[in-house]
Amino acid sequence: MFKSKRVFPVHLQAVSTVAIFIATVSGFVLSDSPKALALTNVTSNFQVTATVTGTCTLATTTLAFGTYSPSGAALAGSTTISPTCTNSTPWTLSFNAGTTSGGTISQRLMANGSATLKYNLYTTAADTTVLGDGTSGSSTITGTGTGAAQATTIYGLIPTGQYVTAGSYADTITATISY
Repeated sequence: MFKSKRVFPVHLQAVSTVAIFIATVSGFVLSDSPKALALTNVTSNFQVTATVTGTCTLATTTLAFGTYSPSGAALAGSTTISPTCTNSTPWTLSFNAGTTSGGTISQRLMANGSATLKYNLYTTAADTTVLGDGTSGSSTITGTGTGAAQATTIYGLIPTGQYVTAGSYADTITATISY
């Protein structure tokens, strides 16, 4: 019995130490857990900014009249010019006289060597308003950007009755978009 009394207090002491430890830890966890979960949050707002500049690009295609016969009717043709500008950006399309020497906005010329063939560009198929830079009674094309390409038809006309040297004629027009 002496042995059991001696083992029992040691065993009880070990159990008591473990129980005290568990109780202490449990009390700590139980008493401190609500405090740990109740954190104070501090917030702050900040702005995000950007500046979008108005911009435009311009896509053009060739105006190919085809075969011209001086004794036939005037030869009409058309092409498409597509400005793409940022949304709400106002734009203006203007056109120069071309690269052929002697050509003007009111009377453009295509060349084949030193030979020239008269033609012009217009705002409509009725061929009444010459496209140009806004001078000499010419017209420009205006619009407002949508963020998408805005196809614009350009009309051309070669007048009848031009008995010029047979061959291929060409000119280069510069289309300018201002925004």
